[in-house]
Amino acid sequence: MKNYTITVNGNVYDVTVEEKGANAAPVAPAVPAAAPKAAPAAPKAAPKASAGAGSIQVKAGAAGKVFKIEANVGQSVKKGDAVVIIEAMKMEIPVVAPEDGTVASIDAAVGDAVEAGAVLATLN
Repeated sequence: MKNYTITVNGNVYDVTVEEKGANAAPVAPAVPAAAPKAAPAAPKAAPKASAGAGSIQVKAGAAGKVFKIEANVGQSVKKGDAVVIIEAMKMEIPVVAPEDGTVASIDAAVGDAVEAGAVLATLN
């Protein structure tokens, strides 16, 4: 038996693997453990790169998946207008403009998984 520590989406798991014969089974857990660490890095890079497009940030209030983009770049919005719709636990949650402005950038795409507090759009 071999013991491994595996991290998946920030959660750490201690795993014991039983070897049966001359099998390459211990190699298989090591490959998936490295892959999830690489995947979360890409979504975090996109918001940082585009967060400076406008001075007013429109942030997700909850974690979920981008369901619909309600506004377009260049469109004028008023405080409280929906800019993006997020789906979380089968509920559609509007992410609204915090104040009047013009949409400078849309920093998410339909289907993107987003964390609470992620910048989804910016306004000028």
